[in-house]
Parts: sequence; C-alpha cells; structure tokens
Amino acid sequence: MSTFLKVLLIILIVLVIALIVLYFVGRKMQKKQMAQQEQMEAAKQTVSMLIIDKKRLPVKNSGLPQVVIDQTPKLMRRSKLPIVKAKVGPRIMTLVSDAAIFDTIPVKKEVKAVISGIYIMEVRGVRGPLETVQKKKGFWARTKEKFSRKAK
Repeated sequence: MSTFLKVLLIILIVLVIALIVLYFVGRKMQKKQMAQQEQMEAAKQTVSMLIIDKKRLPVKNSGLPQVVIDQTPKLMRRSKLPIVKAKVGPRIMTLVSDAAIFDTIPVKKEVKAVISGIYIMEVRGVRGPLETVQKKKGFWARTKEKFSRKAK
C-alpha cells in the first residue's frame, strides 16, 4: 500500500470520528436549549413598556447587571447583543432582546412585550400593529435590479 493511500485513509478515519463527536455534542446542546426554552416559557409575562433606546452593544458596555455579565460565557463577552432600554412602570430597565425581533422594536413608542427575566421574547404594538422594517437589499440584488432597469 502506498503512503498516499495510508495518509488518505487516516484523514478519512479522523473525519468520520470528528463527525460522530459533533453529532453527539449537537444533540446534547439541542436538549439543553429545549430545557432552557421550556424554563423561559414558564416564566414569561406580558408587560407594557416605553422603548427609550435600542442598540447592539458588547456585553461589557451594555449596562446589564454585573451578575449577568459574570454569568455569560467567555466567548460571548466579545460579541454584540441586542440591548433595549425601556421604561417598565416607573423603572428604567436594560433588557436583552431576541435577535429575530430586534429590528421590529420601535423606538420612543409604547409596546406590549412578552418578557422572561431580562429577555424580550415577543413585541406587539399597543396602538395598532408594529411597522415592518424593509430588509436591506444585498449588493448583488441591487446590481441585478440596476441591470434589469437598464435592459428595459
């Protein structure tokens, strides 16, 4: 057997082992996420709030309580979170929004939000529906649109 085939066989075996390990780690993480989602669903409550400001900030600069910052994993501390400052009743609170609904949250408007702890899970407008934000077109979509207009 040539050395090339031996090296190729070893690489193939290592890749198969890596895929098997990733499969089981992924299943374990998925179960953990489902358990966390169930806890959040159990603790959710609907509140009325006035959105003051919203930004994507690193965890260190977010204004969240120090306990929350200490509990975040080391890898997450550099990433930016969708942070919302809102007036809930008489208090001004710093909350973390779900990334999927962050763009739909209106600034300087009153909303009804479903929260679980400091996490905003869902937002509805108090006076009518919320405005949907148009998604920005990518570079290639804009270029195709320009050429299609010129062709006409």
